[in-house]
Amino acid sequence: MGSSLMPISPRKLRSDLYSYSYGDDSNVPLVISVLTSLIERSMARNERKIGNCKRVLSRDNITRVFDCHETPDMTIQSYLERIFRYTRTGPSVFVIAYIYIDRFCQIYDGFGINSANVHRLLITTIMVASKYVEDMNYRNSYFARVGGLTTDEMNKLELELLFLMGFKLHVNVSVFESYCCHLEREVSVGGGYHIERALRCAEQIKFRHRREGRRDDQIARLML
Repeated sequence: MGSSLMPISPRKLRSDLYSYSYGDDSNVPLVISVLTSLIERSMARNERKIGNCKRVLSRDNITRVFDCHETPDMTIQSYLERIFRYTRTGPSVFVIAYIYIDRFCQIYDGFGINSANVHRLLITTIMVASKYVEDMNYRNSYFARVGGLTTDEMNKLELELLFLMGFKLHVNVSVFESYCCHLEREVSVGGGYHIERALRCAEQIKFRHRREGRRDDQIARLML
């Protein structure tokens, strides 16, 4: 992960999107960090709107299906990395998932991504995008375990997303290309700082977890 702390250029991101190599298990697609930056800023905007309007952004009860009762104790970056590592979905799947999220937000303008719904929305759109893009896919039950849900919850969220979007899942080449260009602009116009900061935070969290794990092992050995 240390090499990922280098600045991300638009050219490097494009190369990663179109010719990603699965040879190195530790090589997380760059698009994950870019999406993390975009989603975190969207959440920050929504939280400011909630503070200013003193109301919940998700006005429509039908969109609250993605709200969870207890917010997962995992950053967006870590959650996306977990999904990638256990499903090995390609970078294009994450782009398609982002397109679905954008479409969803356009259809339901009262919906806002927040800490209560972001994890469920991500795992659902990524699973649906994987089915749209990939030839081979894991079962819903597997995606559910990866995302921290039950199989019934995963099945319900998938159906809800499909019906809420009117089954409009097709993404043509020009639309896909336009979103890739948008991600490249995110990197080139001020986004690099946020992305690099997200990567640093993720690295610090991982280092702290490893250190705590070693300390727990030492305590366990002393107690034997």
